[in-house]
Amino acid sequence: MCGIAGIVDLRRATSPDELAATVRAMGRTLSHRGPDDEGVWCDAAAGIAFAARRLAIRDLSPAGHQPMVSDDGGLVLVFNGEIYDADALRAELDSLGHRFRGTSDTEVLLNACARWGVAGALPRLNGMFAFALWETGTRRLTLVRDRMGIKPLYWATTGDLLLFVSELKALRAHAGWTPEIDRDALAAYARLSYVPAPHCIWTGARKLEPGCALTLEPGRPPQTWRYWDMAALAQGDRTIHGAREAAPRLEALLGTAVRRRLVADVPVGVFLSGGIDSATVTALAQIHADTPVKTFAVGFAESAYDEAKNAALVARHLGTDHHELLLSAEETRALIPELPSWFDEPFADSSQVATLALARFARTEVTVALSGDGGDETFGGYNRYAWAARYWPWQRRVPAPFRRLAAAALEQVSPGAWDRVLGATPYRHPGEKLHKFAQILALDDLDSVYRRLTGPGVDTFGAVPGGREPPAPVPPPLDDAVERLQFLDTVGYLPDDILTKVDRATMAVGLEARVPFLDHEVIEFAWQLPRALKVSDVKSKRILRDVLGRHLPAKLFEGRAKSGFAIPLAGWLRGSLRDWGQSLLEDVTRTGEQWFDAKIVTGWWNDHQSQRADRHHALWNVLMFQAWLRRQRNGS
Repeated sequence: MCGIAGIVDLRRATSPDELAATVRAMGRTLSHRGPDDEGVWCDAAAGIAFAARRLAIRDLSPAGHQPMVSDDGGLVLVFNGEIYDADALRAELDSLGHRFRGTSDTEVLLNACARWGVAGALPRLNGMFAFALWETGTRRLTLVRDRMGIKPLYWATTGDLLLFVSELKALRAHAGWTPEIDRDALAAYARLSYVPAPHCIWTGARKLEPGCALTLEPGRPPQTWRYWDMAALAQGDRTIHGAREAAPRLEALLGTAVRRRLVADVPVGVFLSGGIDSATVTALAQIHADTPVKTFAVGFAESAYDEAKNAALVARHLGTDHHELLLSAEETRALIPELPSWFDEPFADSSQVATLALARFARTEVTVALSGDGGDETFGGYNRYAWAARYWPWQRRVPAPFRRLAAAALEQVSPGAWDRVLGATPYRHPGEKLHKFAQILALDDLDSVYRRLTGPGVDTFGAVPGGREPPAPVPPPLDDAVERLQFLDTVGYLPDDILTKVDRATMAVGLEARVPFLDHEVIEFAWQLPRALKVSDVKSKRILRDVLGRHLPAKLFEGRAKSGFAIPLAGWLRGSLRDWGQSLLEDVTRTGEQWFDAKIVTGWWNDHQSQRADRHHALWNVLMFQAWLRRQRNGS
């Protein structure tokens, strides 16, 4: 695992010393991603320079040093990630005459590209990766990001320069980079809580999308191309029909994915929340590990948000070496000021707080941690999928006037009043959920429903003056409502929210996170399943429950609402975080740029403080942006 950065000076006018110093400075902003080693490679005559910061996972010796140059000097590689089938590829390449100096997967990737070319090597790679390859003979640069977008890669153009980086902060180390906020990207962030790919908070910078590569050749503009297509996969045949044969096959695929991700030359553990996904990964890891696997859970003093107790029960049954961190409200809130520095771009999924705490805790014992991320999107775990299976067919049949009348009636009662009327329920904040249900009840098409379900619960149109949210990805023609939502989550919410959160939180402390559910062989298998094996109108993750039920009693994972590292943010913004929030919101009116409309934001704040409506999602987006902006102005 590494942080990588690079410069292409198309004028080839930068001196060797300046080029090396600049790319080294860019790399050093990423030292948290790679605390074990630093490397720089430059060819000033070609106008190219690479920097790498290494977190040593496979082959801890100098043989894994980056940037890595091929034996004949024809290829130069910087690589962030892991190739899980590296041993098999090494054996194949060795049989073809390639020789290896060490045992790192970086060297395997370099030789694979030398043997088959980038386009020929990519289908053979099982892993998570972002890499840059320079071909000295043709002076061609290729940037590549893994199929699911587990590892980040940004690229930017300014004048005659092309820059690439693992995190945006590295761009600021180049004197030629002048950052300017993109109002359209900010408008998207205001609704989504993240900036969606390929967009970026800075104009002139882009995220390389999952499953894509970029090629830069002399005399041509950068060209992006797709080597793995989620849309084509989603439209493929559903060839596996029965749970009896599907569940054992899924268990075998997941077992292989987990076993591959346990291979490392450093200690490995597992994040265990107690939910279905992390429990499945833990159960399979325990089978394939030579010793009891180390598991890590974080809990909260607020009992309604604490999942550590169930994680402990799962760990006890499976026999893991379990470690638990209990966070007080004060300790949790103390992490909030750190967030803008680690998340690098405005980011407002509040579960980022607990994810950072968990990563920091696990890093005291291990250097690699497996996680259950991706299970919800792949096997249908979100509530919106159950809603689409159960209610969308009914909603399509009810005339719009009746639906809108019912929606208006539900919204006449405030969320707080609904909470008091409904009393004890299995769900937190039932009033907020009823209001969201009312909003979607009035809508007529599924894509509009999805936008509302994934938004902050209030219309953000106009919240960013002069900003217009870019068009959302258009899903392929999928007739099934659940699969349509799954596709949108898989190409958007998963890489841009969930995987961004996990990458930044773990890399902040030099911890590598591995996600077995996003093994591309597992993904391809899951999309061959009929939807009913994943989500029915009565149960989610059906096939995954069948797999986990072979290793864990159903009472430990059935009938339990999971919070997903939620924190009691709504109450904190009315209490202990009120002064902090008020201070940041004063910047909305005090600064001249008017990134957010002060009247709209003040209305959200007043509604939230008076409890007329819960606006903590929309407010958290604004507050995280303002906190990030303060840090940018302070030059950190």
